[in-house]
Amino acid sequence: MSVLYFFDLFGTFAFAISGALLGVKKDMDIYGMFVLAISVGAGGGTMRDIMLGRIPPFVLTDANYMIVIAVATLLVFFLNSVVEKSIPMKTLNIADAIGLGVFTSIGASVAVSYNVELYGIVFFGVMTATAGGMIRDTLAGEVPFVLKKEVYASASIIGGIIFIIIYKMNISLNINIFITSVAVTSIRILAIYKNWHLPHFKVRN
Repeated sequence: MSVLYFFDLFGTFAFAISGALLGVKKDMDIYGMFVLAISVGAGGGTMRDIMLGRIPPFVLTDANYMIVIAVATLLVFFLNSVVEKSIPMKTLNIADAIGLGVFTSIGASVAVSYNVELYGIVFFGVMTATAGGMIRDTLAGEVPFVLKKEVYASASIIGGIIFIIIYKMNISLNINIFITSVAVTSIRILAIYKNWHLPHFKVRN
């Protein structure tokens, strides 16, 4: 198992945990938790694959992703109180940040292999990293997290631009993926700890 593949599965697990926990918050049964978990864990990559004509999508050709999502759902279902008490929210946010970085770079690398335009590389990187979360939140009746003031999608966009710069320098794809993943993850973690937010409109009462 390559390091990148491991972190891809780790990111899927972290995202799936967030989906299952939201299911608990919304008082869903285990099926509803699994739907939210799979939507965020594999939704972005599935949309990417379908748009690129990469059929069938990755989640249907590699059972490990489905296994990881199922394990995450069962873990939250049976150990919800333990998970909430023993794992600080910032720890889950850091795991989520790693997933954001890895998914951004993987999405960009897949786009490169399909010879899309430069803006397409950024688009598919951001889609892979954030579209699943939008699906999860929409299904749960929430305003998608990525559309709020958090430095989240913006970190992924920056990562896509970094990926393109390194790609144009003809540096190894593996090195590019590593640097991009670290950059996006670092930006997101800094945003969490420094409480960075994007400018947003404040409604006056």
